[in-house]
Amino acid sequence: MKFLLLLSLLTVATACAVSRKTDSKIPNFAAYPTYNGSDLGLTFVRGQATLRVWAPTAEALALKLYAEGTGGAPVATYAMQKSAGGTWAYQLPAQPPGRFYVVQATIGGRQMAEVPDPYVHAVGLNGLRGALLDPATVSPADWPDDRRPELRQATDIVIGEAHVRDLSMHPQSGIEHQGKFLGLTETNTHGPGGVSTGLRHLQDLGITHLHLLPTNDFASVDESRLEENRYNWGYDPLHYSVPEGSYSTDPANPAARILEFKQLIQTLHRHDLRLVLDVVYNHTANAARSSFDQLVPGYYYRQKPDGTYSDATACGNEVASERTMVRKLIVESVAYWAREYHVDGFRFDLMGVLDLRTMRAVRVALDEVDHSIFVYGEGWTAGSSPLPETERAVKANILKLDRIAAFGDELRDAVKGHYARQNEPGFASGQPGLEESVKFGIVGATQHPGLDYSRVNYAKAPWAKEPSQAINYVACHDDRVLWDKLTVANPGASEEELIRMDVLSNTIVFTSQGIPFLPVGDEFLRTKGGSHNSYNLPDNVNQLDWTRKAQYQNVFEFYRQLLALRKAHPAFRLPTRELVEKHLAFLPNMPTNTIGYQLLNHAGGDDWGTITVLLNGNRAATAVAVPAGTYSVVLRGADISQKGLDKLVVEAGKPLTLPASSALILVQP
Repeated sequence: MKFLLLLSLLTVATACAVSRKTDSKIPNFAAYPTYNGSDLGLTFVRGQATLRVWAPTAEALALKLYAEGTGGAPVATYAMQKSAGGTWAYQLPAQPPGRFYVVQATIGGRQMAEVPDPYVHAVGLNGLRGALLDPATVSPADWPDDRRPELRQATDIVIGEAHVRDLSMHPQSGIEHQGKFLGLTETNTHGPGGVSTGLRHLQDLGITHLHLLPTNDFASVDESRLEENRYNWGYDPLHYSVPEGSYSTDPANPAARILEFKQLIQTLHRHDLRLVLDVVYNHTANAARSSFDQLVPGYYYRQKPDGTYSDATACGNEVASERTMVRKLIVESVAYWAREYHVDGFRFDLMGVLDLRTMRAVRVALDEVDHSIFVYGEGWTAGSSPLPETERAVKANILKLDRIAAFGDELRDAVKGHYARQNEPGFASGQPGLEESVKFGIVGATQHPGLDYSRVNYAKAPWAKEPSQAINYVACHDDRVLWDKLTVANPGASEEELIRMDVLSNTIVFTSQGIPFLPVGDEFLRTKGGSHNSYNLPDNVNQLDWTRKAQYQNVFEFYRQLLALRKAHPAFRLPTRELVEKHLAFLPNMPTNTIGYQLLNHAGGDDWGTITVLLNGNRAATAVAVPAGTYSVVLRGADISQKGLDKLVVEAGKPLTLPASSALILVQP
């Protein structure tokens, strides 16, 4: 979620609160007592619930029970008891009189608002009240037997990004539970012309990980008025550890969202797909009304020297992850999703807002669940932060992190053109001077002797220790989708020319070292009608239009085979920097806006002895020098066959002509 998107989010009252004044003098938060136990929030022992809430500055904390998730008067009120480490605790009766709860603090003689606790795991309608429900008791059949699909190494990952609604809302999706978690549990669904849709489409495409835009409880969609069909990406978190209610079949039923989200994950696992959650721990939807500020004013957010909230997220606040109890909340929330919901990966929105120690702690906590859980994020912020950059998980500090990856905007903007300067073309559209930036992505943002780092567009030095720390992509939910970007940056280009640019762009991504990332729908030339920020636009803009898959079936088939090529050949997914440096060699003396390199000596144990990859970003055919020999052509433009399209003999001293805006992959066994 980049600055352009975040500025737009400021217009959504429920999504981002404006900065507000705190005390003129910032409290000494470091002096607050902290709690080290593992029982914050609502915990259950043999069915009996105990609530523990951290509120060290409160003079009193009341626990109120309600019969319903909204409305009505409390059916019981209990005075919580002050306990260790700044916490308050209360053991509920074995048969509590209500089904929902809130807490209300008294601070400085003032009664604060009623809120669920920050660790809440089950909620009622719109997340207004917590539910007296143990999520561990709400699971589909055979849930204990659910297993993550096998993953040998991180560079085997192929990520497909999608939004829950987008996958199923099209009227011809063939999916019954449109816009719901359950829509992704439906198998063998079909759309126009018999094309596969939904889950079956993801399987056919060949991704290993489905990255879903935020699925935790967010603020911008009113769960009581779903008939309005309001759309939002969900980057306005309300509760960090609860599934979003609008994606369930019954948002007022706390069990429904839990059960149905687990069913989604179980179904993905049974079909050899892992799930990545897009998590937004960098801010909250409304700081002033949040559980955070109603229980411990100011503590959870960073402040400027004048006492106003700092705003590195451009959403009115930024979470102070470096503070002990904030870090604890984030780490335990992530571990909870991995443990209770069997989640396989996490994409951190604006990860550059969070501090390095917190991200290291996240990695450690996830390793205790499963070492193969993948972590990546945006290595930037949307504005300045009072926390020094040397302490934050920005891209330049990825070298200081273990097995945490970041998005590579060097390759992204080099291939398709600058994300914000929408009319500016990139390498794939004939823009010269971007070759080193593309090569930076090809080696997975690692150290390589074949690069001149001084000519890379952004980073002037490698920022990844290993290629598995680099996410290669040319598009995501932010900004224009690839097809729309190519269209606006290349006025007058024919559809045939644009398809060549599109195919070249992602051929670069899927043959580069590192981890490839694809927004689902780009494989059949998805369009959002030119929108560069569709976060709250209606379904007819955001939904996957399955008629385009039927229309561009040949393009989809190319993408499917491109992903299969990568999966079949380990030379394209080398696990270490040393192997990349050893086996990948760039060809010298390439013409302007062309790149050539070879993967040598059965790289990664590949069956193919030498793989030669040639990229022509020029909008005209270009002659290049290639080592003499007899080659099998496995990819030429939008044609691809691992068995070989044809043979090619290159004579010594004779150049090879590359067609306009195309890639050529040659193999010598």
